[in-house]
Amino acid sequence: MQTEKILVVDDDQNICELLRLYLEKEGFSVVIANNGNDAVKMFQSETPDLMLLDIMLPGLDGWQVCRDVRRFSDKPIIMLTAKGETFDKVLGLELGADDYVVKPFETKEIIARIKAVLRRSSPAVSDESKEVNYDRLSINLTNYEMKVNGVAVDTPPKELELIFKLASNPNKVYTRDQLLDEVWGFDYYGDSRTVDVHVKRLREKLEGVSPRWELKTVWGVGYKFDTKE
Repeated sequence: MQTEKILVVDDDQNICELLRLYLEKEGFSVVIANNGNDAVKMFQSETPDLMLLDIMLPGLDGWQVCRDVRRFSDKPIIMLTAKGETFDKVLGLELGADDYVVKPFETKEIIARIKAVLRRSSPAVSDESKEVNYDRLSINLTNYEMKVNGVAVDTPPKELELIFKLASNPNKVYTRDQLLDEVWGFDYYGDSRTVDVHVKRLREKLEGVSPRWELKTVWGVGYKFDTKE
């Protein structure tokens, strides 16, 4: 099996070396950038499997790095945020980040999150086609593709898994915690904003596509894929 490569982006040399030590111990290869400009260049030249990205960086900040990388790659990005910076977490997810870790972090937690994100972004090959179809909508979990009116729509893996989960169980109401557990497969410490951000992004792609189904909020509970047969 090919060694997975992690790009660590942080201007703190001590954090970079600590992460390198633990990641290499887990079998990953590690490359490091200490500013935003180098991060984008190294992402293009090194083609890592995942990027750990600090927000506060010299040159381009983490948000801009995330924006720039998302223009040419869907590889997973985990943001590193300072404690209590809720706005940073939500903005990172809206820009296309897959997860975030709050500093100061436990190395066990960051390793677990990296492994979980890599599992989600590299789905196991299955002979069984995983596809749901509705009026003007097709969601295929085998090739990770969503089509609206027959046209493929750019959908990050997490968004696709979320809509697939809801659409595979029409009219079933899921709480945010259930979706975190069943789609993300990792304890997000009850941070339901993660689900809300991804639903918002899906709605931007699916709003008004068909009168026969709707991604619906059940106020005070969660979400459901509402069908009108």
